Amino acid sequence: MLRYFTAGESHGEALVAFLSGMPAGLKIDQSFLDRELWRRQQGYGRGGRMKIERDSAHILSGVRQGMTIGSPISIQLENRDWKNWQESLPVGEGDPAKHKRVASPRPGHADLAGALKYNFPEARYVLERASARESAARVALGAIAKLFLRELGIEVLSHVVATGNVIFADQVPWEKIRALQTREEVLLNCADPETEQRMKEEVDKVLRTGDSLGGVFEVVAHQVPPGLGTYVQWDERLDALLAAAVMSLQAVKAVEIGAGVAAAYAPGSAVHDEIGYSATAGFTAFSRTRNNAGGIEGGVSNGQEIRVRGYLKPISTLRRPLQSVDFSTREPVKAAYERSDVCVVPAAGVAAEAMVALTLARCALEKFGGDSMTETLRNFQGYCQQLKNY
Repeated sequence: MLRYFTAGESHGEALVAFLSGMPAGLKIDQSFLDRELWRRQQGYGRGGRMKIERDSAHILSGVRQGMTIGSPISIQLENRDWKNWQESLPVGEGDPAKHKRVASPRPGHADLAGALKYNFPEARYVLERASARESAARVALGAIAKLFLRELGIEVLSHVVATGNVIFADQVPWEKIRALQTREEVLLNCADPETEQRMKEEVDKVLRTGDSLGGVFEVVAHQVPPGLGTYVQWDERLDALLAAAVMSLQAVKAVEIGAGVAAAYAPGSAVHDEIGYSATAGFTAFSRTRNNAGGIEGGVSNGQEIRVRGYLKPISTLRRPLQSVDFSTREPVKAAYERSDVCVVPAAGVAAEAMVALTLARCALEKFGGDSMTETLRNFQGYCQQLKNY
């Protein structure tokens, strides 16, 4: 079973990511890992932190001679901003006078809930771990999962559907989503240039007013075979696993599979994807005319593209802060301000790609097994032949 976790604080010395269960013999492309980290740092509306950090995946274990060796993979991501925080966040006792308090909790952030949970007098240590900076470590691990999925012919990418009230409602075909990756400037990662320009104007508007902006991203997994996930137990259903994975990202407040929200308001005849039969359909000869199910039926992938949308709330840190309470005096004050972004929807989409890739890689390994890529691919190819013969 594929297992992973991360460690590190936003302004600590480094982030560290761990991945266990990847078969031996997977070729690791360092440039691909670093490009995925670069993609996460892009997007119109990012803050000053992105001018400091230049994320690169420093692999410490589990890879030798450019190949996975079956042992746990560990990756370190240096925090360049650490040099500005060493005296404020020392591992040893340090000087309490140099500690940088978060004096008042920010509405929408983990500040107050975390301080109450861990009995902290203020929210500095809550902020440090709850920060979306942690998602960089997930992107590094997700890049390895993507390399694994590529060996099975599966690709995972994202695009932005909405930024604030600006929405591109059309379903975007895979070819257009792939074409977005060739652009030199990411902007809002929307497939429609006119809509993207209006999204940019919306970000400019909230920037002028000291506000922040959320939106919707869609992750698409292309060429996923039928049969990943299962309906036999509640915690093994693929849609449940994907929903949990994407919902775990900072600021995501809702997850949708396929046309999930619209389907709740429509009759079954307009929702369910009719089945046909064609000799050139794909993994099997069974075909569909649409994909409202988002590639998953009954908790199992059905051979169509998997489409998952994440709904991102606006960033909690505002340059014109909302009302709060001082931790020490309990008097009304404005919420604390920490350097932050205005809009992170494109970056959140990249982090969600990582979570989707890790989930699909886990399900693929549970189905096809293998301690080496040779064994895994042999099992996968045998299954694909089984589908063709069905």
